[in-house]
Amino acid sequence: MKKSPLQKARAAYQPKLPIVLTGAVKAVEGKPTQSVANQEEIHQLFPNTYGLPELKFEKNPNPSAGKPVNVGVILSGGQAPGGHNVISGLFDGIKKIHRDSRLFGFLMGPGGLVDHKYIELTSAIIDEYRNTGGFDIIGSGRTKLEKKDQFDKGLEICKELGITALVIIGGDDSNTNAAVLAEYYKSIDAGVQVIGCPKTIDGDLKNECIETSFGFDTATKVYSEVIGNIQRDCNSAKKYWHFVKLMGRSASHIALECALQTQPNICIISEEVEAKNQSLTDVVNSIADVVAARARYGNNFGTVLIPEGLIEFIPAIKKLIAELNNVLAKNADETAHLSGAKLEDFIKGHLSPENVETLNSLPANVARQLMLDRDPHGNVQVSLIETEKLLSEMVGNRLKEMAKAGEYDGKFSALHHFFGYEGRCADPSNFDADYCYALGYNAACLINAGVTGYMSSIRNLVKPSVQWTAGGIPITMMMNIEHRNGEDKPVIQKALVRLDGAPFQKFASQRDDWAMNTCYIYPGPIQYFGPAEVCDQPSLTLLYEHKGK
Repeated sequence: MKKSPLQKARAAYQPKLPIVLTGAVKAVEGKPTQSVANQEEIHQLFPNTYGLPELKFEKNPNPSAGKPVNVGVILSGGQAPGGHNVISGLFDGIKKIHRDSRLFGFLMGPGGLVDHKYIELTSAIIDEYRNTGGFDIIGSGRTKLEKKDQFDKGLEICKELGITALVIIGGDDSNTNAAVLAEYYKSIDAGVQVIGCPKTIDGDLKNECIETSFGFDTATKVYSEVIGNIQRDCNSAKKYWHFVKLMGRSASHIALECALQTQPNICIISEEVEAKNQSLTDVVNSIADVVAARARYGNNFGTVLIPEGLIEFIPAIKKLIAELNNVLAKNADETAHLSGAKLEDFIKGHLSPENVETLNSLPANVARQLMLDRDPHGNVQVSLIETEKLLSEMVGNRLKEMAKAGEYDGKFSALHHFFGYEGRCADPSNFDADYCYALGYNAACLINAGVTGYMSSIRNLVKPSVQWTAGGIPITMMMNIEHRNGEDKPVIQKALVRLDGAPFQKFASQRDDWAMNTCYIYPGPIQYFGPAEVCDQPSLTLLYEHKGK
């Protein structure tokens, strides 16, 4: 395979492990844990893996000789930069336990476990993928592990290959599946441990023990580079308003981080829209007011950052989507053969009058998109809704009204962008390369400790990587009960942008200045080689969250 000069140089990069993981470790137990909510219900669903203690690794001055271990690894869900380094760290970690340990990769996600499709990951294969982006080493998929027959099929191949531990690298839904799998294997004494690793560029899989999910740092730096480039063009041409939609269906962490890095004129935070009970019209009017204010000073240009999931956070539309989800889930057989006007009539016939009114108030194309097929988890596929075009069109209409009323005298030309896949498979930043390698190596230590139902946890992330701390937290600790696809289900609670949190407060304190003045920052491309202050910095979100702790 031909490689670019950067690929060749990057292959030689050696991720920096936390000092505690550079030798033999012992697991020190903390206090027993409980779920973030619905403690009684979660305990009943996970009687064998609930209430486990947090674990912290410390140096072990008296290590015992390790034994060979066979491990399976699965990449689950959407791609995130650094996944290959998690696998590399896991490989090196189990080889450190014993040189005869073996790693098997299940192909194309959890479905590979169920369908017995796998490859053995050897050093020759692993070395080709160190410090690279993507999930192409074994592929990924969105098969949900929920049913007993899936678990049993997975156990068959584990027994055949002598696998005694599975590592599932995924987001909140994937790690929820990992918790369910761990509970089942523990309940039948299958002899297979299950360990999770926190992956999602959206940044919504985090808590006090999981400070950030991997891939968020790289993805936001990639997006911020391009936003900066657009803003440089914007400030040069001085005639376009750029509406930029960014990934982040369930939370606005990506939009907030990119705003902190680039200082756009406007950034909408979905959680704030919901907290203020704003309507779509309120959002449009707030943007139009900024456009008009800048036009008074001859600045007929600007940038607007929009989270992918904005529509779901507008209270009236959120209520509509919740009822739509229930109607479609409960009437799946009847709606499967309907389309077009017949499907719309059926749905409207099963909605409350309030939600029918909301649906009818939306542009026809948006209303249709809300009724499209759901994703495998029963969610509206909000990435298919062109929110950036919807907002710019509505802003344009509002500005025409304002012009007639003598409240606007300017020119408005809009351009549209959606940054999503561009950031998911980028070569990981030094931060993500180090973090992911440590997560994988740490997962090997959790396997060696004999635990199951835990998520690999690396903390103290604003410090140099050698000072990071390592351990594990029970996955059940992060769970609550939510209504999904017509049913109440145990899931990992998503972490939303906290409006009282330091990152948002920093943004809120400066956004009025950014709106009126042109305060753009141009971050430039990710740097892999050079001084630490250029190459190794974590996200601004992490820095602000830790400031003062």
